[in-house]
Amino acid sequence: MPAAPEHIHPALWRGSQMIPRAGRCAPVGHPALAAELPGGGWPLGSLVELLLPRPGIGEIRLLQPALAGLDAAGPVALLQPPHLPHVACWTHWRLDPARLLWLQPAQSGDALWAAEQVLRSGSCAALLYWAGRLRHATLRRLHLAAQCGPTLFFLLRPDSEAALPSPAPLRLALAPAPAGVAVSIVKRRGPALAAPLFVPLDDGHPTNVPLHAPAKVPVRYPDAPLPAPTASTPLSGTPPHTCPPDADPSAEPPSPHAPVDRPAPSPAQPGRLAPALAG
Repeated sequence: MPAAPEHIHPALWRGSQMIPRAGRCAPVGHPALAAELPGGGWPLGSLVELLLPRPGIGEIRLLQPALAGLDAAGPVALLQPPHLPHVACWTHWRLDPARLLWLQPAQSGDALWAAEQVLRSGSCAALLYWAGRLRHATLRRLHLAAQCGPTLFFLLRPDSEAALPSPAPLRLALAPAPAGVAVSIVKRRGPALAAPLFVPLDDGHPTNVPLHAPAKVPVRYPDAPLPAPTASTPLSGTPPHTCPPDADPSAEPPSPHAPVDRPAPSPAQPGRLAPALAG
């Protein structure tokens, strides 16, 4: 009877079985997905591809347990993110924004150079690199650089690249799904996964706050004393429209629901008109 492949060499395994030794891994935080990954976690010092139809479908929430469980001393580098990181959301999900290292090179060649430097130096606990179409030789350079240290490395690319070859040992295609994401394993060191795997992300965290793009916080002005009501100013309902002496009486009155994007006027003094707003 022939010897088992792993008894011949640790890097050998049968195509019908998961690789027995996957090296160091970071915890996934999602049991169903962890059961389908070699070693039961995200491999450290390796290229992991996440293929997306578009950014913001839940990929950061999928990685949140792994990022939160990394060494707190190492920063998390975000290379060419599609939007500004949402600091409030990172904080709420136990991801310290002080650890974020935001890199936005002007050219794609500079981004590749920055990725290699981060990976080879081992100075960051994790690197998330948003990229478009890359040549096979470029992917190989990234994979070789990732093996220089224990950095958790995710390369986020369009899902249209799933049909092209890649040296990445682990490739996952993500698709949006209600209260979670559907994960298809494009490539792994093990048997193929017949159907996409649903990973729930409804873990009690708010779902209407994005991880990217700064929140539009409404402007709040300090409390100011209101003028005392007079006989000509009703206490409820729509106040009558009055015009200054030099205004056109036939002009359309301003809408009370128009957005205000400038400081509120000073309160009017008795016997005087309120100062006009600067245009």
